[in-house]
Amino acid sequence: MTPDLRWPLPDHLDLRERLVTAWSSDRGYHDLQHLEEVLARLTELGAGDDVEVVLAAWFHDAVYDDAGNNEERSALLATEELSGIRSVDADEVARLVRLTERHRPEPGDRAGEVLCDADLAILAAPADRYATYVAGVRREYAAVPDDDFRRGRAAILRDLLDKPTLFHTAYAREHWEPTARANLAAELTGP
Repeated sequence: MTPDLRWPLPDHLDLRERLVTAWSSDRGYHDLQHLEEVLARLTELGAGDDVEVVLAAWFHDAVYDDAGNNEERSALLATEELSGIRSVDADEVARLVRLTERHRPEPGDRAGEVLCDADLAILAAPADRYATYVAGVRREYAAVPDDDFRRGRAAILRDLLDKPTLFHTAYAREHWEPTARANLAAELTGP
């Protein structure tokens, strides 16, 4: 287990271990390193102690496979696993997980904003980490022919670059936005 994975429910270590197992499956990018990075960014954004936000990070890609609808299935898993824990608002965790599909929380939804920003913070990674991320995403879609993957990936990059801002919190816009935009543009115009 990665030592920097923060777990907010010390009485439910069995659930943590099931989630670690889910995140440890053979994935190109959506793996334990991604989870660790999201949790670190939540702390950087001041939400590292928000139980529902941290749990949403743990669940947001807990289901990740070719069957699709991963965010919805992850949200349903969160509801199922957390509904019996009185100290947790399972519906809020599921709502936050669903936001990670499009990363478009309502203005003023602080929990949604920090989770979405933390999830997309990889876009502002240093060049070598960003290249590793891109290669990991490609591995996750290895079954997709190269031309189709390039077209799909380019559409996603253009959609992101067309947004007025990539990030929702003032901190992320100030600290991550310029690097993220440069990374996206470089990938789009790459070799």
